[in-house]
Amino acid sequence: MKTYFRLLSFAKPIGKFAAPYFIFTLLYALFNTLVFSLLMPVLNVLFKQSTEETVKKIAHVPTFDWSFQYFSDLFNYHFNTYIQINGQKGALIFVAISLVLCVLLSNIFRYLSQRIMENLRIYTLQNLRKTVFESVTRLHLHFFNSERKGDIIAKITADVQVVQFSVTNTLQVIIREPLLIIGYMYLLFTISAQLTLFTLLLLPVSGLVIGRIVKSLRAQASESQNSFGVMLSYVDEALSGIRIVKAFNALPYINRKFNSENERYSNINRSIAKRQQMASPVSEFLGVLTLSGILIYGGSLVFENNSSITAAGFITYIAAFSQLLRPAKAISDSFSNINQGLAAGERVLNLIDTKPAIEDAKEAVSIKSFEDSINFSDVYFSYGDKVILKNINLTIAKGKTVALVGPSGGGKSTLLDLIPRFSEPKSGNIFIDGLDIQSVTQHSLRDLMGIVNQESILFNDTVYNNIVFGREGFSKVDVENAAKIANAHEFIVKTDEGYQTNIGDRGIKLSGGQKQRICIARAVLGNPPIMLLDEATSALDTESEKLVQEALDHLMENRTTLIIAHRLTTIQKADLILVLENGKIVESGNHESLMQQAGLYKKLIAMQSFESN
Repeated sequence: MKTYFRLLSFAKPIGKFAAPYFIFTLLYALFNTLVFSLLMPVLNVLFKQSTEETVKKIAHVPTFDWSFQYFSDLFNYHFNTYIQINGQKGALIFVAISLVLCVLLSNIFRYLSQRIMENLRIYTLQNLRKTVFESVTRLHLHFFNSERKGDIIAKITADVQVVQFSVTNTLQVIIREPLLIIGYMYLLFTISAQLTLFTLLLLPVSGLVIGRIVKSLRAQASESQNSFGVMLSYVDEALSGIRIVKAFNALPYINRKFNSENERYSNINRSIAKRQQMASPVSEFLGVLTLSGILIYGGSLVFENNSSITAAGFITYIAAFSQLLRPAKAISDSFSNINQGLAAGERVLNLIDTKPAIEDAKEAVSIKSFEDSINFSDVYFSYGDKVILKNINLTIAKGKTVALVGPSGGGKSTLLDLIPRFSEPKSGNIFIDGLDIQSVTQHSLRDLMGIVNQESILFNDTVYNNIVFGREGFSKVDVENAAKIANAHEFIVKTDEGYQTNIGDRGIKLSGGQKQRICIARAVLGNPPIMLLDEATSALDTESEKLVQEALDHLMENRTTLIIAHRLTTIQKADLILVLENGKIVESGNHESLMQQAGLYKKLIAMQSFESN
């Protein structure tokens, strides 16, 4: 229940919906019950079974109170008066009009209550989806390296949808159906307390049977949601890597993986459906079984002359009890469905509860500018037990270009990620202008930086929006100037709609060099004082590399730049070159001094020179 109430908290302020829903549902239940309460006086008159006491009672207007009996006596009085004036045929017309009016009001109030519940459902879904998405996007980068993207997408989409319908439907059921049950039970007790007590002895048997059916649904529902997430991951991987899939003739392998998980998911859902579908007919059968017991026991009471229940009362009782089965059945169906919603809800809440590994300090300050230097002091970093960086001590002066080189796995990208706080050092400190970056807000810290990665990350949007990327305060001229620095303006204006051209999913309509130049334009917009470049030219052909390298040269002018270079010829003009191996800075200096040291750097240069010949 803790999970249920927490999911329901996303409907806050729930009173805005609950109060009118309760009122309209109460009125619906009242008029719905009233329809059947009209039957007994009508049948008594038609069967001529009104006793002298009843005739005497309905000869006078009853004294007003808020009891059900008052309204029943009031109707009987007017009904009896109407019979005396218009006869039995006229009375039937009167009852027919009363029934139509009651049914009309009942359905109006049911419609209004359903409208309110639908608004609650949509509002809850909107809040839940918003909270999940915002929680996910706040998480640290390494979270996404350890989780399946498809599973995350499944939680944001499918799981949230399941939660919406199962939880809000259950809320609807636990308010509306009990009100209907209370109304019908009151009517049944009014007709015959003895017969109703007998009925109550039979109902727990039905509850136990239904409970056994739905007991295992929750675990299976959780397994189903997990399987769906895995399957969605396979779809995402296949579509993202379709070129590689086809190039290596791996379609049978990919299809087998997907079909295997698809079959598992289908089998789980088949088992869930079997139990859910069993609950409804079993509850209906048990209801009819109970009704048969009522027919036998109630009929025997009618045959006894001293019985408190008349034939008209018994017919009304059967009609009312048949209606009692419907809300009872709805409750049993709801319990069979809620397990799937709670399983999906637990997955969603676990995602919401996942805390970012990197958060701003409580008294974090905003840093407005970069004036002096970036300093690493005794910095260590590790993934679990694997040490990536060891004892990094480094000073990067403002306006200098620092290149990071070395064998793969040496810690170059990790060192770069520490500066914008994509990762946190296990020990040691990093300072910008003497401020520990852990005491600075992440937003203001990253505002000082432009970042260009090896992979060109673009979005299915216009060129203009990909350069601006949600930032405000930039004019069209600012965007064009950024594109000119990135050597991108010329090719952009040649596209069909210029800066308003949509570049497709992940920039598929652009070449590799064009995509990278758009990324450079995005990085340079706003004139950030610090640039972080992670192998920005390694995936390009020679012609594209030349254009991108020219753009990077413009980009680095009058800025502090840290650059990871795959092709060492591109960083020979760097002010400082750091050679990293096994997480340590093993050499440092400019190109000439490092070549004279005849160490690892010179070996790397020689290897690349040999490979290029």
